[in-house]
Amino acid sequence: MVYQDPVRLALSRRRARRNAWVGMGSLVGFTVVVSLLVSRSPGWPIVQETFFSREEFIDSFPGLLKAFMLNVKIFLIAEPLILIFSLVIALTRTLRSPIFLPLRVLATLYVDIFRGVPTILVIFLLGFGVPALRLQGVPNSPVFWGTAALVLSYTAYVAEVFRAGIGSVHPSQRMAARSLGLSVLQTNRYVVLPQAIRNVIPPLLNDFISLQKDTALVAVLGPIEVLRQAQIDASSTFNYTPYVGAALIFIALTIPMTRFADWVQTRMAKRQRAGGIA
Repeated sequence: MVYQDPVRLALSRRRARRNAWVGMGSLVGFTVVVSLLVSRSPGWPIVQETFFSREEFIDSFPGLLKAFMLNVKIFLIAEPLILIFSLVIALTRTLRSPIFLPLRVLATLYVDIFRGVPTILVIFLLGFGVPALRLQGVPNSPVFWGTAALVLSYTAYVAEVFRAGIGSVHPSQRMAARSLGLSVLQTNRYVVLPQAIRNVIPPLLNDFISLQKDTALVAVLGPIEVLRQAQIDASSTFNYTPYVGAALIFIALTIPMTRFADWVQTRMAKRQRAGGIA
């Protein structure tokens, strides 16, 4: 057990409390100044009525919350599919045998193409293009193709995250596993992947925070999710408060996810500094 000087520990705690109070004071002061500047600007009454109407918010919020359930549904379907497909692609790109060259080329092309094309364009191409082909047995649901577009786009990004995690595992780990008689599959399963996944948890969480927000892009295909519902409400009343309500719903979900990602990243950093001891 490491000995800590009580005097230095007390000074450190006092300094931390002082810094916390200074930080809070600075934040409160900044908030007050910005609030005064905004509220006293000439156009604030119009902006307040157009974007922050209490009556419009109360009327539209229940419908927005109900429509947001479709965003949650899309997210819950897309996330596990992205994890599975991206891991397969990342592992494919790490194969070194010459016989797997065609698979490596296909995986690389997939990642390059879908990382290069904006997600909104992928949604347009799939959501409007595939149903126009009128293929027998192929779904025409805009929710289906919007979700598929998100999966295709985010799989390319998450695959690179997984590949970076696999590359972060030292080669000696593989060599040690193979010297113990493990096959390539067993080495990846029991040695490489557990370490790689642990290393990439923070960036994975950040990607899925972005995915939750990008579910709103499916609105361009017509489904009544939260952004589309906000558009309908705003068009009927010529008031943009529903957009603010939709933004608050996303914020209420993404902020806890962001703080959780920060907590995980801080915890992992402390473990690394402590030599891997939790």
